[in-house]
Amino acid sequence: MITIIVNPAAGNGRSMNTCQAVCKRLDERGVAYELLKTDHPTHATQLARAAAERGADTVIAIGGDGTITETAAGLHGTKTALGIIPSGTGNDFIKTAGIPADWEAALDLILTRPARAVDSGVINDRFFINVCGTGFDVMTLDFAEKAKKFVHGLLPYLYGVLRAIIAFKPVQMHIEIGDGTVLDGKYMIFSIANGRYFGGGIPIAPLAAVTDGLLDVLIVDAVPRWKLPAYLVPLMTGKLYKCKISHRYLTDRCRIVCSGMRMQLDGEIVPMEEAVFACETDKLYLHW
Repeated sequence: MITIIVNPAAGNGRSMNTCQAVCKRLDERGVAYELLKTDHPTHATQLARAAAERGADTVIAIGGDGTITETAAGLHGTKTALGIIPSGTGNDFIKTAGIPADWEAALDLILTRPARAVDSGVINDRFFINVCGTGFDVMTLDFAEKAKKFVHGLLPYLYGVLRAIIAFKPVQMHIEIGDGTVLDGKYMIFSIANGRYFGGGIPIAPLAAVTDGLLDVLIVDAVPRWKLPAYLVPLMTGKLYKCKISHRYLTDRCRIVCSGMRMQLDGEIVPMEEAVFACETDKLYLHW
């Protein structure tokens, strides 16, 4: 049995058009399914968990990265597989997993390819599947959210990056990585990634893998504001980790303490003073 969870608001309404096409194709193939629509934040998590408890083999999420994260959270720790048909504005996680952006190809993958285990992450008591971070990327997302009213795709995030360059101030952080690495100082970026992309396709962790049991940590030193434009091209092309101001680590756990911290969690910005991260394996199954 397949359960479909759709966020009608995702992709400025494109999700419902995609959902209708998916349902029509399933009807043509004689595949049984139930269709559920979300109507408030975290609703997809509740619906996915209930579907797993009813014995659903696969839950298909139709929407953007927010819907995917919420649905995956509901399936975390169960044997019910996640299927993804992207129809949001960013669609970042699918780029790491190699899931097609085209709905027909994505549906065919779900129906023909067995589910496999994929890594996921926990931040404090919350699930994440893609990328978390604080600092420059949070400010970028703030500005990008405003721009989404006018432009789509990668453009809002490019606008967010440019605005953040003008407004950003370094953040004092205490960071503990694995068993022995401790960092204290002012940094521009703290990113911890299971996936490779955030912000509509910015490759913040281009070497990250979702099957290695490790999280990819990138910490970028603070630089004077006038130097920030020099790092824009490395950021957008996935080469920031190669710069001298960057420090990359692989770990299965990490802790950060930062006064007044605002952490972006798969695109959602959450205030917190401390964040403890862990990588989990074999807790989520995905058609990919």
